[in-house]
Amino acid sequence: MDRDIIPVGVKDFQIDLFEGQYAVPKGMAYNSYLIKDEKTAVVDTVERGFAGEWLTNVERALGGAKPDYLIVQHMEPDHSGSIAAFAERWPEATVVSSAKAFSMMKAFYGDEYAERRLVVKEGDVLALGNHSLRFIGAPMVHWPEVLFSLDETTGTLFSADAFGRFGADAETSGPDVMAEAKRYYFGIVGKYGTQVKAVLKKLEGAAVNTICPTHGNVIEDGLDKWLEAYSKWADYAPDCDGALIAYTSVYGNTKAAAELLAELMRERGCPQVSVMDLARSDVSEAVAAAFSFGTLVLASTTYNNEVFPAMRRFISELTERNFQKRTVGIIENGSWAPQAAKVMKAMLEKSKDIVFAEPTVTIASSLGDASRAQLTALTDALCAK
Repeated sequence: MDRDIIPVGVKDFQIDLFEGQYAVPKGMAYNSYLIKDEKTAVVDTVERGFAGEWLTNVERALGGAKPDYLIVQHMEPDHSGSIAAFAERWPEATVVSSAKAFSMMKAFYGDEYAERRLVVKEGDVLALGNHSLRFIGAPMVHWPEVLFSLDETTGTLFSADAFGRFGADAETSGPDVMAEAKRYYFGIVGKYGTQVKAVLKKLEGAAVNTICPTHGNVIEDGLDKWLEAYSKWADYAPDCDGALIAYTSVYGNTKAAAELLAELMRERGCPQVSVMDLARSDVSEAVAAAFSFGTLVLASTTYNNEVFPAMRRFISELTERNFQKRTVGIIENGSWAPQAAKVMKAMLEKSKDIVFAEPTVTIASSLGDASRAQLTALTDALCAK
C-alpha cells in the first residue's frame, strides 16, 4: 500500500456476535485510513467503544499535524460511531459525506455539522495534493447513503463495507479468508446483488491496485479473484455443480434420509455433496453454503403442521437474500399428516428460477421401501442434472 495511506483502525477480539447474529470467533476489524498529503484526510471512523484507541492511532499517524477532512463513506455505527469524538478533538476539520449521510448523522448523533461540512456526490473530486479522491455512489451496498472513494493517484479504492470479511486476524489469503468473505457477503450484502453489479460496472476500466474495505484485510494481491467472486456472488451464480443437503431431524429418521441421499449421490459420481444439520450449524455458514452449490436439498420433519423452526429460519434467510437460480430437492417426514414439502415450496414460491426436482420424497416416520425408492429416483434426477 502507498506509504501516504496509513491504516488507523482497530481490532475487536471481544465481540462474539457481529450485528447480534453472526458468530465471529476470530473477532472483527473496524478499518479506518489516514491519507497524509498537503491536506490530510481520515477515511471512516470506528465503533464508539473503540473511539479512544482509534483517536490514539490517528494522532500517532498524524505525527503532530492536524487532519483537514473526515470522510464518512457509510453511516452504520460500527463505522460512524466515533464521528462525534473526532469532531470534538479536531473542531476545525471538515466532515465530508453524502447528503443522505448527513441526515443520518442528525438522526444517530444529533448533529449534521452544518457549519463544517462538505456534501459530495458521485463524480465529485476531493484534491488533497498529490492524492485526489473521486467519489463513487454505491447506494444499497448495503445502505442508501454509501460512497466509495478512489484515489486516482495510487489506484486505492476505499470501498466501505464491500470486499470485507469477518475476522480480525492478520491472515490475508487462503481458503479461510475467502470463506469468511463469502459468509460476510451473503450475510451483509447478499440481498443487493443488482446494486453490487451496478457499482462493479462503475469500476470497470478504473486502475484499481489496492482495495481498502472497512472490515477484514487490505487487498493488494489477487484483486482479480476478489472482483470475480463479487461478480459471481452478485449474479447469484453457484461456485460449483455440487449439492448441499440441509436437514432438520427430531428423532434421527430425517437425518438418516439425508445421509442416505448423500451416499447415493456420491456413488453416482455427483460432485461435492455436503450435508448440514441446520439445528447444529451456524445459519450464516449454511446460507453461504447454499449459495455455493447449484443444487439444494431441503429435508425437514413436519412440526406443528409446519416445518421445523431451524428449517423455517434457514429458508427465510435464503429468500431474504434473493436466493435464485437453483435446483431444489425436497424431503419431508410426517408420521400422520406430512406438510413440510408444501410449506417449504410455498416459502420459495417468489424465488426466481427455482426448479424443483422430482420426486418429492415423503417419509412416514422412518425410511421404508417406498421412501427409499423415492430417494433413488431423486438421486437419478439430481445427478442427471
